[in-house]
Amino acid sequence: MWKYLVLGISLLCFFQQDAIAQKSEQDSLVQLSGLVLDGTTKELLPIPYTNVYVQEETKRGDYTDFKGYFTLVAKKGETVVFSTIGYKTVEFVVPDTLKDNRYSIVQLMTADTFNLPETVVFPWPSREHFKIEFLAMDVTQELQQRAAENVAEDVLARGRKTVIRDGNENADYYLRQQASNYYHYGQVPPMNIFNPVSWGKFVKAWKNGDFKKKKKK
Repeated sequence: MWKYLVLGISLLCFFQQDAIAQKSEQDSLVQLSGLVLDGTTKELLPIPYTNVYVQEETKRGDYTDFKGYFTLVAKKGETVVFSTIGYKTVEFVVPDTLKDNRYSIVQLMTADTFNLPETVVFPWPSREHFKIEFLAMDVTQELQQRAAENVAEDVLARGRKTVIRDGNENADYYLRQQASNYYHYGQVPPMNIFNPVSWGKFVKAWKNGDFKKKKKK
């Protein structure tokens, strides 16, 4: 009987400690939200698509919308990082003395200046003179070959697959996908069998003989 009593008391203490630990962890969570603004000028314009993430854990993060608004869950004492192209990265430490589970901030970011390579401006007085000089330019065979290699179809296709999209391109692609999904929201998307353009292409291909079997040579 004493064994069961000791076991019951041990389980009760264990569950009590676990509940206290869970409550302590919940109390340390903070719903952090606010605005990210450009502090370089006095206008304080919002900075859209700014990356906002917790430095201690890469899985938790957010990005600002078009008005610069963001919201994410963080723990008291954690460091929140704000980064975007063209601005200096800023870090914000969530105060560990907060009594509430919500906290709002206005984060200012300053433009990150960088030096561009030297640019040489040729002294052509007008576009007409530029056209004359451009047509009279002596382009060597080596330069022509290099230009042809740079605009080759395989080189352009490889570049389209390997070059990473920036934040604006990703945001535009996401918005286009959302608009396409919302266009037929609540109804069945139309089928191509009822599309007159597809039927026109089919009839044209039929007349051109695209569906005929080609004779082997």
